Amino acid sequence: MHSFSNMASIDLPSVFILLLVITIFISFFLRRKKKTLNFPPGSSGWPIVGETLDFLRANREGKPEKFVEDRIEKYKSKIFKTSIMGENVVVIGGAGGNKFLFSNENKKVNVWWPVTIRKLLGPCLITSVGEEAKLMRKMLSYFISPDAFSRLYTKTMEVVALDHVDKYWEGKEQVKVYHLLKLYTFKVACQLFMSIEDHNEIEKLSTLFNIFLKGLIAIPVNLPGTTFHKATRAVVTIRKELLQIVRKRREALEQKTASPSQDILSHLLSFPDENGKFMSELVIVNNILLLLFAGHDTSTVALTLLIKRLGEHPQVYENILQEHIKIASAKKEGESLNWDDIQKMKYSWNVLCEAMRLKQPIIGAYREAIVDINYEGYHMPKGWKFYWNTTLTSLDPEYFPNATSFDPSRFEGAGPAPFSYIAFGGGPRMCIGKEFARLEMLVFLHIIVRKFRWKLVVPDERIIYDPMATPVEGLPISLQNHKP
Repeated sequence: MHSFSNMASIDLPSVFILLLVITIFISFFLRRKKKTLNFPPGSSGWPIVGETLDFLRANREGKPEKFVEDRIEKYKSKIFKTSIMGENVVVIGGAGGNKFLFSNENKKVNVWWPVTIRKLLGPCLITSVGEEAKLMRKMLSYFISPDAFSRLYTKTMEVVALDHVDKYWEGKEQVKVYHLLKLYTFKVACQLFMSIEDHNEIEKLSTLFNIFLKGLIAIPVNLPGTTFHKATRAVVTIRKELLQIVRKRREALEQKTASPSQDILSHLLSFPDENGKFMSELVIVNNILLLLFAGHDTSTVALTLLIKRLGEHPQVYENILQEHIKIASAKKEGESLNWDDIQKMKYSWNVLCEAMRLKQPIIGAYREAIVDINYEGYHMPKGWKFYWNTTLTSLDPEYFPNATSFDPSRFEGAGPAPFSYIAFGGGPRMCIGKEFARLEMLVFLHIIVRKFRWKLVVPDERIIYDPMATPVEGLPISLQNHKP
């Protein structure tokens, strides 16, 4: 009773003052702690749009590296913050920065994409994280593996390439490389992923994809007339077309008129993941959409850049020609290429890598901090976004002496320093289609280099990013058949 009465007699105003003092002290401590945190230098730019216009302008000028290089120079730091695509983003430069992001996947960072990409692609392999992403990757990797290449892809790619060259290149004095290669790579993707061979259906989807592609990296304003609005309408139509294809295939599988292993579409419909769960029709459509996009656009750009470089460097062309003549001469008449032949095209692959180093098909990607991060003395809170940029290392003389010169020998032996050449990303999220793209490009090169020599019609043609590297004139070349 005595202690209770003492408590009751406590002066309430005194308690209030004490609590107020404690609150002020805690608030002061937190503010002081926040001030002592060293955030990366940088600017958020204009309200809402941030520095997005500068980012897109540099891409359309064909100098995506300018956006980051200007800010590195301004802030005297390879780590800086900016605001693009409606988000505050930290750029981390150098091979060390690339290694940090790639090696901390699912530990400190997860994949993240701007709202335009998330809305257009929907739930699929590249927009998923954690266990869901791992399961999707396992299911898709079954059909994008060396075993699948040797069993299913090499011969089909060669047949499609031969037919394409015969229809669109043979007998022509001049062609526009970029537009023709889009036809070739899109047909390969449609045939191998969904067994679609109808030319009209492929043409229809290809036209829609060209509209959809331009909206992936755009200002996220969905109003009539904007790039993002056009892309949104195109992707709705693409999904309807793909959904019809998926449902027809499901019926064919039920009626035993289609094989569960004939292509990726059948595989996704026929086999569950390791937990016994099947992909929904929507997620299958989204992943096919992703594969069609990734399986043809990046290869188109890389092959276009390669043909441009070979037109500029006749001796490199001659070296490639001799490599492919040697491979072809060891085969019987009419014998198709196989996976072992592709492994012999080492010089050709080095040349392709060097072409992609100088002009990257894709200039970067994004991550999100899933914990508070301290890196190189800078504090980056959980939820902050990161942007890694391929040009920050691929054009840096620290990693590539005489960085702007074309030199395929950089990729001989051990090749570039780790994490300096990241055309295909790195770590657990490295591009799942790297070997598919390599096969597709080398098969086409094997055919075209033994048929033609070529000259560039516009030697100094400008390359812009919209959103991928694109020659403004379509890379016109004049063709000359090899003498028998």
